[in-house]
Amino acid sequence: MTIRVVVADDQELVRSGFAMILDAQPDIEVVAEAGDGAQAVEAVRRLAPEVALLDIRMPGTDGIEACRTISARTGCRTVMLTTFDSDEYVFEALRAGASGFLLKDVRRDDLVHAVRVVAAGESLLAPSVARRLIAEYTSRPAAPVVVPSARLDVLTGRERETLLLLARGLSNAEIAAALVVSEHTVKTHVGNVLSKLGLRDRIQAVICAYECGVVTPSPVVTPSPEGETAPAPPRG
Repeated sequence: MTIRVVVADDQELVRSGFAMILDAQPDIEVVAEAGDGAQAVEAVRRLAPEVALLDIRMPGTDGIEACRTISARTGCRTVMLTTFDSDEYVFEALRAGASGFLLKDVRRDDLVHAVRVVAAGESLLAPSVARRLIAEYTSRPAAPVVVPSARLDVLTGRERETLLLLARGLSNAEIAAALVVSEHTVKTHVGNVLSKLGLRDRIQAVICAYECGVVTPSPVVTPSPEGETAPAPPRG
């Protein structure tokens, strides 16, 4: 099956570069390019692609509003394009329904992989990105945290453990190792968590975990393996 994609970015060179890379793949077709969020929403409505790549910052209707509209009104899944260090609205994009994030300096192979993963119904939640994004944006002042028991009572003890590990950015294989179970069992637990809490994917599960107080971000800054600084992993 060919994966149909809409690419939206107000920078023509960036937009055309992504489109060129994706169009070169035998299983991916870029059906439209858009210079702002409104054009992206219209293209998605008209062409019904499987995936939309949306720059967070665009004139007029920005990527977050476009993501919110697309997620609410269509079956298209969205991946946000961000420069991370300068974007202040990443957590808002998660809440708007984004299925993943890509940095604008993403490698060619990672871009192609991301589109395939999201088109398959999964979310793009690399541990390094998840920890940095969630810790950064949930550590800012916000409304009081909702007491978790009321919403999470529907989960079994093992499902709560799975939610905690999801929020830490662990993959299915890493969760299986932590819980000493098979990956198939982990997939079952993840599916149960999403179903019982009415969540669409793993990214929404991470947001739920932070909002419900299952985990809290740590403000401590530690060196990353690449020599950059990044918040320490969240406490649970």
